[in-house]
Amino acid sequence: MALVLAMALAMVLAVAQEVEGQLMVGFYGETCPQAEPIVRNVVREAILSDTNMAPVLLRLHFHDCFVEGCDGSILIENGPSGERHAFGHQGVGGFEVIEKAKAELEAACQGVVSCADIVALAARDAIAMAGGPAYEVPTGRRDGVVSNMSLADDMPDVSNSIQQLKVKFMRKGLTEKDLVLLSAAHTIGTTACFFLTKRLYNFFPGGGSDPAINPTLLVELKQKCPQNGDVNVRLPIDQGSGQAFDLHILQNIRNGFAVLESDAKLNEDALTRGIMDNYFGFFSNLPFGPSFEADFVEAILKMGQIGVRTGFQGAPRRVCASF
Repeated sequence: MALVLAMALAMVLAVAQEVEGQLMVGFYGETCPQAEPIVRNVVREAILSDTNMAPVLLRLHFHDCFVEGCDGSILIENGPSGERHAFGHQGVGGFEVIEKAKAELEAACQGVVSCADIVALAARDAIAMAGGPAYEVPTGRRDGVVSNMSLADDMPDVSNSIQQLKVKFMRKGLTEKDLVLLSAAHTIGTTACFFLTKRLYNFFPGGGSDPAINPTLLVELKQKCPQNGDVNVRLPIDQGSGQAFDLHILQNIRNGFAVLESDAKLNEDALTRGIMDNYFGFFSNLPFGPSFEADFVEAILKMGQIGVRTGFQGAPRRVCASF
């Protein structure tokens, strides 16, 4: 009898969680206990095959959350007007990794785990496998039912001013500190010359190159991305430490070695520059400073809860690419 009562109570609690719509760590503990290990194994295999997959999966999470919230809408392939084809999503990938994880999850526990949660878990596992912090992800997201490229018009862009970046983050409930920390995710990964052409050869105002670029870096960037050259050539965003998840990206930004224009903008604003400085103890009289890794985890968890759908607000898709 006690066992029956315990099982009944567990079922009531599970239903209550569905109704209340609360994200929680271990959401699938009863309904699909293999969920997180399955995602982790798929991500590990993908990264072993392609080391650049870690930043790709991290970027996929960011781009999903900044349009319609963290609801898996970027995964939908519904023709040329689908969200994933938006200009602001250029270069976003990792879709096949999410689909593989979803297929394995469907085989293990059909119709239980959402695509939105898979994206968040995959980003978490990718960060850890790149040497970044390990952390728990609250799950329980539901998948969205809207995917349109027009909804991605307001994505943060590499050519945005610092004020534009602040506003775009603020609209999502994110602070200037979150802007710095999430930009620091560029500590791993590469970018294409396509995103540097304007900064190197036609910088506004007046043309020429962005004067904020350190002269040593400028020579190197122009060699890798010559004018009228192949815009698909890729190069590390965090020069000198592009494979490790560390604080080096903020050092580069402070010293004029930011590859992306949007990263360089963080150094132009007193507030965002001060936030970066705090991680190096420039203005701290304390024997210890803030923890970059702990703060990054706080920021990405906060981002991972933008506009989430929970409870009866949606349902897990059976295939991530289609409604």
